Amino acid sequence: MVGTYDSNPFDEEEVNPFSDPVVRAHISGQTQYAGGPFYNPHPGSVPQVSNSRLSPLPPEPASLNSHQDATVDIPLGNAKDLRRKEKELDAKEADIRKREQELKRREEAAARAGIVIEEKNWPPFFPIIHHDIPNEIPSHLQRLQYFAFASWLGMLACLSWNVIAVTVAWIKGEGVKIWFLAIIYALAGMPGSYFLWYRPLYRAMRTDSALKYGWFFLFYMLHIGFTIFAAVAPPIIFKGKSLAGILPAVDVFSDHVIVGIFYLIGFAFFCLEALLSCWVLREVYAFFRGAGKAADLRRDAARGVVSAAL
Repeated sequence: MVGTYDSNPFDEEEVNPFSDPVVRAHISGQTQYAGGPFYNPHPGSVPQVSNSRLSPLPPEPASLNSHQDATVDIPLGNAKDLRRKEKELDAKEADIRKREQELKRREEAAARAGIVIEEKNWPPFFPIIHHDIPNEIPSHLQRLQYFAFASWLGMLACLSWNVIAVTVAWIKGEGVKIWFLAIIYALAGMPGSYFLWYRPLYRAMRTDSALKYGWFFLFYMLHIGFTIFAAVAPPIIFKGKSLAGILPAVDVFSDHVIVGIFYLIGFAFFCLEALLSCWVLREVYAFFRGAGKAADLRRDAARGVVSAAL
């Protein structure tokens, strides 16, 4: 360690660059170093490549999104036009708000006056009448109202079957007049039963009106009388064959059994309708008397008579 001691470890060692044989050979113009095919002993000149295997690069295809790089001038419009359109929108919004408030005010006034806006919702596939028992009829009257509704549907079924039975009788040679009468019964009875007694009962239960109850009782008793008459079908009008009752059924059995069967089915329909109607009438009348509506009806009738006299 003493022999290798250096007084200045940071002193640079003197190196003779010309002592390298490669440098001396380069200076003399000769070299033994082969740097490969890309080595150039004369760095100041560019080597000529005579037989190059490199092909030129193909031209770069146009970018698919090149049209996105282009700027598009979008007219912003005039500030006055924007303000004008904004004012028009504000005016339309204010008008719509005003109409909504007016409609709400009318609905509230109609509700206070006891007027209900009825929207047609039955039958669902082709609404022709308003019918909403769960939401409009008191809960303690809904069961009775459903039975009354079944009575009205039963009347529609009876009149429809009566047309079918009389049509079969007409085909078997009973004449066309009874068919026309059956059509008249159906066309008059279907809407008549709704407007004369079912809707008055519906509104009576919804509004608790004694006058509407009285209207219902009057025409519902006529309805029961018609169903009993149709079930019997006495030979008063064209021997009673325009109604599918028991008497014409017995009469046509001897000539046309199939017609007699159709008439017997109609007789059963009218009998069931008469029984159901009698039960509904009894229940409605019991509620009418129990709720004290009879006195209200007499008072309203007297008031109506006095008003008409004055």
